[in-house]
Amino acid sequence: MQIRSSRDRRWTPDLGWSDVTPKSAWLNRRMLMAGAAATAAAAAAGPALAKLDYRPSPLSTDETPNSFEEITNYNNYYEFGTGKTDPAENAGQLTTDPWAVEIGGLVERPGSYDLGDILSGVTLEERIYRLRCVEAWSMVIPWIGFPLASLLDRVGVQPGAKYVSFETLTRPEEMPGQRIPILDWPYREGLRIDEAMHPLTILATGLYGEEMPNQNGAPIRLVVPWKYGFKSIKSIVKIDLTGDEPPATWKMMQGSEYGFYANVNPEVDHPRWSQATERKIGGGLFGSRVPTQMFNGYGDQVAALYAGMDLARNY
Repeated sequence: MQIRSSRDRRWTPDLGWSDVTPKSAWLNRRMLMAGAAATAAAAAAGPALAKLDYRPSPLSTDETPNSFEEITNYNNYYEFGTGKTDPAENAGQLTTDPWAVEIGGLVERPGSYDLGDILSGVTLEERIYRLRCVEAWSMVIPWIGFPLASLLDRVGVQPGAKYVSFETLTRPEEMPGQRIPILDWPYREGLRIDEAMHPLTILATGLYGEEMPNQNGAPIRLVVPWKYGFKSIKSIVKIDLTGDEPPATWKMMQGSEYGFYANVNPEVDHPRWSQATERKIGGGLFGSRVPTQMFNGYGDQVAALYAGMDLARNY
């Protein structure tokens, strides 16, 4: 997946939680969650004006995005089933409002933050990131989101923090996949602190000018476009900053296949298949295969994060 937004202004750490945009300037609370600009006049028009004008971020790819139908009907989200269509079929029952994210560990201002309060610090400007995303297949998705670094700056990163851990919601009554021990629930992931602070690492709250569909990780999810898709954890309820590498679900389940870094690397094969090529969703019945790009094409921006590392060992 690849990213783009309108303007690249970021939150500043000197802002207080009370420095918020008046609610009258927003279309509705769900528009706020999408991080999209709306005027008071638009607010009077009601929720029907939820679609947004697209002005991609300077970080975005120039590739043509996949269709909304492709993006929302072909998903990996085991909390709703292991089939690619299971999330779209089963995620409608998920309750996403109200929503809070617990932020703790090595931060100055730990606490449980309502999602509306988190997003109230986002400026009245769209952030649309058109990113290439890769698992064993690839899509280009026009995300709406904001840099994770903005949130971490707001809560205050302590000097000893070296990693950021994330945790997905556990609610088996609404997430039928969690009623089966497919994975060790809750789903967990993590990043090194420099990866987390990179401007390409975003928290997404919508796509294609709409609030985030449940099957895509509503109401807030991580997007790390130079890594394989399982790193981009969905429906986040907990963020911790730690001094030690945090647990990651797929590494714990099958560490020989899924490493902590999970950087897209055509030179490192999965034990059961080659990763030298990828299948593009939307390329026909079986999908067209194209050469996989190192770091998913974002090498100019992120390769320096791994200078001197053996990326075959640190996969």
